[in-house]
Amino acid sequence: MSERKRLGLGVVGFGWMGQAHARSAKRIPTLFPERNYDTRLVICADNVAQRRTEAMEGFGFEAATDDWTQVIEHPQVDVVYVTAPNMMHEEVVKAALGAGKNVFCEKPVGGKPDQTVRIEKAARQAGVTTGVGYNYRWAPLVRHAKDLIDDGLLGEITNYRGRFFSMYGSDPLGLLSWRFLLDQAGHGASSDILSHAVDLAHMLVGPIRSVTGTMETFIPERPLPGAEGSHYDRGSPGDPTGSVTNEDYAGALVVFENGARGSFEASRSIVGPESQMAFDVYGTKGALRWNLETMNELEVFLVDESGRAPRGYTKVYSGDRYPYHGHFVPGDANGLGFEDLKVIENYEFLRAVAAGEQYEPGFAEAVDFVSFQDAWLRSCSSGNWISVESIREE
Repeated sequence: MSERKRLGLGVVGFGWMGQAHARSAKRIPTLFPERNYDTRLVICADNVAQRRTEAMEGFGFEAATDDWTQVIEHPQVDVVYVTAPNMMHEEVVKAALGAGKNVFCEKPVGGKPDQTVRIEKAARQAGVTTGVGYNYRWAPLVRHAKDLIDDGLLGEITNYRGRFFSMYGSDPLGLLSWRFLLDQAGHGASSDILSHAVDLAHMLVGPIRSVTGTMETFIPERPLPGAEGSHYDRGSPGDPTGSVTNEDYAGALVVFENGARGSFEASRSIVGPESQMAFDVYGTKGALRWNLETMNELEVFLVDESGRAPRGYTKVYSGDRYPYHGHFVPGDANGLGFEDLKVIENYEFLRAVAAGEQYEPGFAEAVDFVSFQDAWLRSCSSGNWISVESIREE
């Protein structure tokens, strides 16, 4: 094997997602011996002292700081992971790009569409490798679903249903964290979770031609957090409250470029689905359906032209015959988990960095989503169907 490239990693924001990326970097050597790189956890930035301590003592970072600029300026950092609140992303990412660093940024890159567009343009001019956190693309059975669609087993795609229903914001006493504030998160459910559903549709079916949309904020007030409260923490009745300034729910009807019709829904305040990131694809010869809550299962319906086979969906279990699964566990129906998808995502992103290649999904694919989001936002305001046109800047 040729000599592996050494990549120094820096992380800005060490909440759950920053920790997930750091854990992934530590797990990759045990799962992907064919990798073309080795990683080093150089420095982590977070404004919470306990997290900085955990980064060094628990994860093995060489340094931790409350000043994110030290991550950008560190001479041993080759790759910067940006997992801070969305409205910080533009400043942090642009600084990293200006320092010549490769950048992985959690979705949707910018808090608002215009920010994502400016970030992507700066990255293109910098000529570095970029990545965005659409990790559901990497589920083994999602990759298998794409293969089935691309191989024509479903025939002509006619309908698509994408959704992300999550209960993380369903409790009215859930704290008013940054995720519920337009000036810190940017837009709400459309950026946070609808973006995943639309990105998967882009990968599986293709671009969207037009959209009509609707939005709603069902819980308009929430208890104010303390210095370290997250959206998973809970206040008490009678606590001081503040206003939610972005949307709880996002819905859309769409027409794809290939003529297929589709619908999307995303809600963070719904009751029932815990983390239902799901899609249904319908074609002239078959159909597929997948749900993150049962991510190791794919339901497949194929038309039997002889008419003799039993009619209905067949449940397919994930296993080592499908992409990446065998790196984690052998056989069939031995399931993977959420952070395994982050490991695959990071393996592929860092492989691209080491090879000097562009990674997909990168910032270009982030602009594909915010182009849709821009049209969707305008439709929500006007009540009209709006054409989806790229807002990428040359």
